Amino acid sequence: MKTIAELEDFMTVPSKELIQDIQKLDGDIMILGVSGKMGPTLAKMTKRAVDQAGLPKKVIGVARFTDARLKEELESYGIETIQADLLEEEDLQNLPFVKNIIYMAGTKFGTVGNEHYTWTMNAYLPGRIAGKFKDSRIVAFSTGNVYPLTNVLSNDCTEDTVPNPVGEYAQSCLGRERVLTYFSKKHQTPMVFFRLNYAIDLRYGVLLEIAKQVHQGKPIDLTMGNVNVIWQGDANEYAVRSLLHTNYPPQIVNVTGPETLSVRWLAKEFGKRMGKEPLFMNTESPTALLNNASHAHKLFGYPRVSIQQMLDLIADWVISDGHTINKPTHFQEREGAF
Repeated sequence: MKTIAELEDFMTVPSKELIQDIQKLDGDIMILGVSGKMGPTLAKMTKRAVDQAGLPKKVIGVARFTDARLKEELESYGIETIQADLLEEEDLQNLPFVKNIIYMAGTKFGTVGNEHYTWTMNAYLPGRIAGKFKDSRIVAFSTGNVYPLTNVLSNDCTEDTVPNPVGEYAQSCLGRERVLTYFSKKHQTPMVFFRLNYAIDLRYGVLLEIAKQVHQGKPIDLTMGNVNVIWQGDANEYAVRSLLHTNYPPQIVNVTGPETLSVRWLAKEFGKRMGKEPLFMNTESPTALLNNASHAHKLFGYPRVSIQQMLDLIADWVISDGHTINKPTHFQEREGAF
């Protein structure tokens, strides 16, 4: 896999299970915040599933589209686009009614020093969205950051774990969930809270960051010594299929891979593939930001792309100097300052 086109073609192949679930779903699908890191491939996978199912269902992507090229790219796939700023009331109210909403709009990085905007995007705007689409199904992207740091030996951070977010970003994300829960109960709007960490693409993500450090001979901080990851294509599929599992009050779904992965082990695996000896600093803490996604695996099956496949793909991508997106995850952050 050498090009972005090859990567996105691989990442957006719909499974037969996704195609079957799309056939069960009544109504069109609208993706709010489609221009983020995951939105374009989620939209393309959904459109491919709709087409392969032979359905007339529309897939609509909504964003500000500050990059006009993305708008044109999505339209070339047959995805309808709407250019809108969701914080502008007129733009929001002019959106058409759509039965199925995947709500991806939000902000994380740049929170420090701009906290008011983060809270507006992550906690105020959801209430406006919930009012506009009170008669829809809503899958709302959330984050595992709403959970506290947990013992790496227990793997017990399930959907039943009481949230205890660290830092204003994570607090605002819990605010999003609380506001949406209010409107879900008020209007009996079925929802899913999609608590994700961490999606993996060859162009960004936890594994890419570790791989680049190994390749460049930079020391890897082991303080956050364990992580969960899931291939972005699998996370996208789970999100679309979650539309059939919405409920009120909202259903919570943890989304990640099945393994609790050692950062040290990941670095050593990249070292084997690259012919490099990883460098480390600090030692592993007994706690990390983790979640247990066994419920999602029961609903949707295990991810199709394994950790070993991800390691192979990313190592080759880094060695080949593949294109990357400068959006670091800051997965090492333990104080919630993003």
